Amino acid sequence: MFKRLFKWLLKLSLAAIVLSLAMVLSVGYFNPSHSALMLERKLSRWRANESYSIGREWISYEELPDALKLAVIAAEDQLFPEHKGFDINAIAKAFKRNKSQSRTTFGASTISQQVAKNQFLWSGRSYLRKGVEVWFTFLIESTWSKQRILEVYLNSVEWGDGIFGAQAAAQYYFGKDANQLTQSQANQMAAILPSPLTRSASQPSAYTKQRANWINQQIHQLGGVQFLHKHGL
Repeated sequence: MFKRLFKWLLKLSLAAIVLSLAMVLSVGYFNPSHSALMLERKLSRWRANESYSIGREWISYEELPDALKLAVIAAEDQLFPEHKGFDINAIAKAFKRNKSQSRTTFGASTISQQVAKNQFLWSGRSYLRKGVEVWFTFLIESTWSKQRILEVYLNSVEWGDGIFGAQAAAQYYFGKDANQLTQSQANQMAAILPSPLTRSASQPSAYTKQRANWINQQIHQLGGVQFLHKHGL
């Protein structure tokens, strides 16, 4: 009995590995029409019997503005060009913070981890979901370039209710294409990413303005656009 169970689990594990690798490789070469988060949002509204439309237009890495690339790296993951998907120091700090709280909040997710979660997985804070996220992050970092990771991130990240990707967000908040964003506008867009459903880039709160200013300071400390050139971004 145990032998049959072991064989069944082995086959299931191999199938999961092959399927996950196929999913990651496909997005590595082809621009996805949807992400897991988009489908999750649609399903949630469908269950609530509410209408829900998605605003999104994929633009190439070359069309994505340096201002926005810099802003999200400065805000979300300053070690993005250097790490292999995980910021070990930030994870250790988050672990200590989680231990001191009554509930698990995780945190310290890199851009690569956010791509893994938003593109392929479900929302939640369980250890199972976090473990699967680690696996998908490893696959992404092993098979995609840093440019591709950033391209998928900027075209898929949620920037408001039904607003996904840089192009839709720029048009929604500022009435312009993403490649026309100023550095200030890009900073404000990056500033709302922790809570895009409750904050506005075009009508920023005092906190959002403060965070946008902090992001601008971080960009200057990183070296501005030369930071992108230095790391092949």
